[in-house]
Amino acid sequence: MSEQQSDLSSGLFVSNGVVKEEWIDINGHMNVAYYVLAFDQGVDALWSQVGITDEYIESRQQSTFAVESHVTYQKELKLGERFRIVTKLLAIDEKRLHQLQYMLRTDNDSLVATAEWLNLHVDLAMRRVCPWPDEVLTAFLAVAERQSDATLPLEVGSTMKVRNPLYAIDGYCNSAGDTAQP
Repeated sequence: MSEQQSDLSSGLFVSNGVVKEEWIDINGHMNVAYYVLAFDQGVDALWSQVGITDEYIESRQQSTFAVESHVTYQKELKLGERFRIVTKLLAIDEKRLHQLQYMLRTDNDSLVATAEWLNLHVDLAMRRVCPWPDEVLTAFLAVAERQSDATLPLEVGSTMKVRNPLYAIDGYCNSAGDTAQP
């Protein structure tokens, strides 16, 4: 088993999906927008597992907002292909959760895409960040304890870059630890 596959197996299984006809674009594969939708549905499935349900949102007037995300597309998915979403909790504090999701082909567990998210717990009446309720925080921490690998995945915090640009704006080649190009 490769290191990456070992890393994937240590996450939390969240949801299953299948590529629908309306998700196929002009290139004959799943459109990027539907990868994000599938990952978002995986987030919703995780939320449900820790008690953040429609009833929770309506009764408490609290929910979550995504404030940052980064998606990588590793392989194509085509019509009718099945996938599953596996989530790894990276960090949590009293108001925030950082997670990484893997989209895997169901038939062979090959990595299709990743989504990294930073989510906030929000008071909907005030539209401000607020602490997780104790029972939700406890549920998240229980999920984190079930993860068999506490190693930071390689995909976390990746930066987009053109390696050897023919054109780049000022500072581009010096950002993210790069050295200046001659």
